Amino acid sequence: MSIIKVERSVYSHLDGHRQRELRVESDTDGYVVTLRGRQTKIKIEDPRAWNGTGAGKAGSGIAKVATPMPGKVIRVLVALGDRVESGQGLVVVEAMKMQNELKSPIPGTVKQVQAVEGATVNANQVLIVVESDAS
Repeated sequence: MSIIKVERSVYSHLDGHRQRELRVESDTDGYVVTLRGRQTKIKIEDPRAWNGTGAGKAGSGIAKVATPMPGKVIRVLVALGDRVESGQGLVVVEAMKMQNELKSPIPGTVKQVQAVEGATVNANQVLIVVESDAS
């Protein structure tokens, strides 16, 4: 499968022996993708920008903080039972020679610490679990 940009907002989607035209246009909330006459709205979010104050993040419940890509745990910044605030750093993971600080999306108490300094981690591996005090 490959996708090649043909012109502004128009892409050629090659899947095996089939070629399809794909259109991507900006929308107020993200993008509208049109393929074979069907439109789908999509929104692209950077998980590093999440701070726990957006829609659906009322600061309650359980947050499982996972690494977005494979890497190595450099530092664990919290311990089991620690009280954390929204946006507080929990663990530092090195991936592609860059250090990324993973932050808590909600205020609460650290319920699980599965990160170990020096350990190699996979993409989407849960490293820290935070439970809101309101849950």
